[in-house]
Amino acid sequence: MPLRNIAIIAHVDHGKTTLIDVLLRQSGSFRDNQRVEERAMDSNDLERERGITILAKVTSLVWKDTRINIVDTPGHADFGGEVERILSMVDGVVILVDAAEGPMPQTKFVLGKALAQGLRPIVAINKIDRPDERHLEVLEEIFDLFIALDAKPEQLDFPVLYGSAKQGWMSADPAGPKTDLGPLLDKVVEYVEPPKVEAGPFRMLVTTIERNPFLGRVLTGRIFSGSVKAGDAIHSLGRDGKEVEKGRVSKVLAFRGLERTPVDVAEAGDIVAIAGLETSTVADTLTIPSVNEPLPSRPIDPPTLSVTFRINDGPLAGREGDKVQSRVIRDRLLREAEGNVAIKVTEGTDSDSFEVAGRGELQLAVLIENMRREGFELTIGRPRVLLREANGQKLEPIEEVIIDVDDEHTGIVVQKLTERKGDLVEMRASGIGRTRLRFHVPTRALIGYQPELLSDTRGTAIFNRLFHEYAPYKGPLPGRRTGVLISNATGTSVAYALWNLEERGPMMIDPGVDVYEGMIIGEHTRDNDLEVNPLKGKQLTNIRTTSKDEAVRLTPPKKLTLEQSLGYIADDEFVEVTPKSIRLRKIWLDPNERKKQTRARAAG
Repeated sequence: MPLRNIAIIAHVDHGKTTLIDVLLRQSGSFRDNQRVEERAMDSNDLERERGITILAKVTSLVWKDTRINIVDTPGHADFGGEVERILSMVDGVVILVDAAEGPMPQTKFVLGKALAQGLRPIVAINKIDRPDERHLEVLEEIFDLFIALDAKPEQLDFPVLYGSAKQGWMSADPAGPKTDLGPLLDKVVEYVEPPKVEAGPFRMLVTTIERNPFLGRVLTGRIFSGSVKAGDAIHSLGRDGKEVEKGRVSKVLAFRGLERTPVDVAEAGDIVAIAGLETSTVADTLTIPSVNEPLPSRPIDPPTLSVTFRINDGPLAGREGDKVQSRVIRDRLLREAEGNVAIKVTEGTDSDSFEVAGRGELQLAVLIENMRREGFELTIGRPRVLLREANGQKLEPIEEVIIDVDDEHTGIVVQKLTERKGDLVEMRASGIGRTRLRFHVPTRALIGYQPELLSDTRGTAIFNRLFHEYAPYKGPLPGRRTGVLISNATGTSVAYALWNLEERGPMMIDPGVDVYEGMIIGEHTRDNDLEVNPLKGKQLTNIRTTSKDEAVRLTPPKKLTLEQSLGYIADDEFVEVTPKSIRLRKIWLDPNERKKQTRARAAG
């Protein structure tokens, strides 16, 4: 059967996963009465809750006697490592662009990678049913983007389709016919090259990896030459050509709709999953034992942000989670780094801590969230950027930031990002009453900026960021403007005490919560830290009174999410993460130790 391998790439929320849903439905991959979840490709809990794709996944359908393997890729810049690997598996890409928003930072990132690999994209302008759609301007922007990314002449001659994935149609004309997605699949079959098959024995490049409780490690990739069947003896080679391990293929799985089906033989050009090896990982080459030459694999962009993972050594440790030892945390982090090439794990300064480097706060927050759901307890330090040295000069990562905001709030956004050493590159209208601002900002200036942006713009701003380059270090930045309220006692918080403390600043905890000395319970209205007592109850007497302070009415506390907590904490603070709670605390819980460390820092 003729084969085509394509990836669908786009910015976050431009409709990739929805499009694949409808493609599978219209191509007959599901039975008529089969119950299928919406966004069927987003299979893990976090993807469903957040409405974003985190892991790249393969599916396959048959269209007019041609099998099309489709890879759904993440659209968020933090998961760009997934997209970079996937592009080596496919022969063509469908680049999906929102008819109102136009090409966004992640569109630029993935398109640049696709063009560099010589792929010829098909452009699909999605969400044409939006009332604020502007498909002609968007097409011009896409063309300008192709030229800016040095596209070759044959890549510039890209086919364009218009449609709405949600309504289930695509057409060469924005007006329709609005029947189905057939024109898109026809264009894929006609425009994308069949997989190039090289001569020689079985060779396959591993691009994704997962663990299966029954099959063990499952390696997914594309077969470049030869064929493979269950029982074949194979070995794997690292990028440097050294042998990683020998083994036998226990199962060969091909993608059929949402299922993976065992097949007798898999031929060159197909994308398959192979089980049977124990230590091989991403970017390794699987081949027969007589071959010692690995397939070329592209290096992945380096991580830009690092976070310290530690054991939970607070007074409440071990109450909610069952995985608290540093050995268990270390094994879990190393397992994550095996399958996720954009993450690097190194030993920390002491035996109980580990440095985890990744692409951004969201990628690290997703890892922490997965670990807490598995029963881990951790303390996490403030994210730090990874600096470089070149020609005796200190370099830091700079990000391209695009913010769409209501016109009335542009002033405050420009002011705040300029204070954070950002440079305004472009400012233009993006719809009625909206402005699009483009900045180049140091990565460290963006840590914790998003909550501030949302409060400055009353929640109307759309914020997108993407790694731009390493540039000379821009000097010190302003820190958090407020201090925190620190508990000076251990026990259970009391409503009356919190009510009395409200004039000092907003609380972060409810009454009836376990607190301990050194735990952060609120935000101070001034710039210094303040130690307070959240346990102090009302002094009771035997005299009855009808005074007004009997009914304590508390303001709802300011609860921070995991990402907000990582951006909020200062250098001398930790986020304590357990399966049920997220707490903020000082690194040194004892007030005397804190004063000693502050004096030492001031002297140093």
